[in-house]
Amino acid sequence: MSLRLAIAAGANFFIIAGLILYGFGLFAEYHEKGKWAKNITGLLAGLGMMTLALALVLTPRNAEIIARIAQTKASVALVWISSALLLAAIAAFGIITYTRPLRLWHERKIERELTRGLPDIP
Repeated sequence: MSLRLAIAAGANFFIIAGLILYGFGLFAEYHEKGKWAKNITGLLAGLGMMTLALALVLTPRNAEIIARIAQTKASVALVWISSALLLAAIAAFGIITYTRPLRLWHERKIERELTRGLPDIP
């Protein structure tokens, strides 16, 4: 194993370990706020589906097929598709985040205009 490969593998390990620790920290914060109870079934179902997918992929026949696919340029196409979907998710989040305050402002404006014409009743 060359020094360059060892450094790359070590860096990848530390990045993945950092992401896992950060994820656990986010989960702990979410759990602390008490909102986890209503979403725990979705979390467990998602983890169950990921485990099932992993179990179905880790068969000898599938490993041969995956090795054959890995020799093509399919990974490049999948990276482009993944990047496009992630950018679309970021854009959708930005649009939702940007339009929500505008919608609330518009609703408050309508409410003010409706109550302006009403008489003051104590």
